[in-house]
Amino acid sequence: MQKKTEDILKKHGYKRTSIIQVMTDIQAEYNYLPRENLEYVGRRLKVPLSKIYSVATFYAAFSLKPRGKHLITVCSGTACFVRGVDNVLQRIEDRLGIKSGDTTPDNMFTLETVNCLGACALAPIIVVDGEYHGQTTVQKVDTILDKYQQETPAETVH
Repeated sequence: MQKKTEDILKKHGYKRTSIIQVMTDIQAEYNYLPRENLEYVGRRLKVPLSKIYSVATFYAAFSLKPRGKHLITVCSGTACFVRGVDNVLQRIEDRLGIKSGDTTPDNMFTLETVNCLGACALAPIIVVDGEYHGQTTVQKVDTILDKYQQETPAETVH
C-alpha cells in the first residue's frame, strides 16, 4: 500500500503544496482515503495529520470511509424535494438495504445525498458514477440500479 502512496508523492515532487492533488490520487487509487496512507503522507511531507484531516473533511469529494464501486448521489435540493426525491431516495435505500451515507456489504454501492447538484431543471436527479439521471421516478430507480447490479460484486479494497 505504501508503495503506491510513495509513487503518488514522487509524481507530485514531494511538495507540501500538492497535498490536495496527492489526496485526490490516493482516493482515485483506493476509492477513499485510508488512514494509514494519510499518516504516511504526513510523515513524508512533514505535515501534521490534523492538517491533512482538515483538508480531507473540508472537501466533500474526499471520503474517509471506504466507498462502494458505484457512487450514487441523490440531490435533496428544493426543486428535487418538490418533485418527489424523497420517494426516489426511499426506493434506492429499500432496494440496496442501506441508508444515505452507507455502503452495501458487498462494496458495490455507496449512497449519499447532497443539497444541490445544480441541475434543477432535471429534478429529481440522481448521479451514478458521474452519469446524470434526470426526472428520476421510483420506477426508473429499478432500471438504473439493474444496470449496475448485473455486474459482479466488487472486491473489498484495502
